[in-house]
Amino acid sequence: QVQLVESGGGLVQAGGSLRLSCAASGTIFNVNHMAWYRQSPGKQRDLVAIITDGGTTNYADSVKGRFTISRGNAKNTVYLQMNSLKPDDTGVYYCKARLISTALWGKGTLVTVSS
Repeated sequence: QVQLVESGGGLVQAGGSLRLSCAASGTIFNVNHMAWYRQSPGKQRDLVAIITDGGTTNYADSVKGRFTISRGNAKNTVYLQMNSLKPDDTGVYYCKARLISTALWGKGTLVTVSS
């Protein structure tokens, strides 16, 4: 079964940057959109950024102007460039691929922003 694999998390100081990557382990078809979600300690998993198959992007208000989602040249690869990081950005970041009839999730990558 195809899996999504995230990478690029780590520990960074406030004001710093990280780039997260998400790649599918195989070929997946009929992807409607790909997205990044964040689950901060003690909170639910929330949408951070989304990019449609046509390239339209949307962001949570809390990350607008600081985060950028993009597609890679390799099919079904997506990135999240995170700048001006804040302690509130701390959490596990999950990649999701929305297909016609189902969704695929990665296992997440931990981002910790120290003050």
